[in-house]
This record gives sequence, C-alpha cells and structure tokens, in this order.
Amino acid sequence: DGWIKQALGIMKAKGIPGSYDGLKRNIMRESGGNPAAQNNWDVNAQKGTPSKGLLQVIDPTFNAYHVSGTARSVTDPVANITAAANYAAHRYGSIDNVNSAY
Repeated sequence: DGWIKQALGIMKAKGIPGSYDGLKRNIMRESGGNPAAQNNWDVNAQKGTPSKGLLQVIDPTFNAYHVSGTARSVTDPVANITAAANYAAHRYGSIDNVNSAY
C-alpha cells in the first residue's frame, strides 16, 4: 500500500490519472503484489523481453514511459507503478480503465 500511495503522489504531481483502487486491482492481477515477479512464458518473454514487476512492464515500455524522479529500474515498485500508469494513461486514458492484461 505504501508503494501505491507514493506512486499516486508522483502521478498527481505529473498529471498522470489513476486511483488507488485501479492500481491495486491491476497489481494484484498482474503480479499478486510481488515486485520481483517476472513472466517467462508469454509472447513478450518468447521475444526476449519478459514482463517484470508489480504491473508486469516490459523494458521497452518502461523506458518509453519512465516517470522522471523515480528509479531507473523496472522492478523498483514505485517506478514500475508510475511507468505502467503513464503508459495506461496514454493508451487507455487511465490505469482505472484497464481490466485485463495490457
């Protein structure tokens, strides 16, 4: 919960939409809350870019949507959340609109 609350503060400051509930729902679906989770079996992994972290972000997406002021590590919980939320905002309007793998 602390990671989500910290990420929400950064998101608010950067104008990235999203709610606590939307983030928590997606985190629990994607990684079960494990910041070290890595998917080694899906199509991304088969192409050599496994999904990583709380919101299962691939490295190219993390690099493209990284939010300044957060760590440059895809498995850093706050950096992973904010990058995923930034990506979701650009693609779906908000992480709150994501209800399946994205």
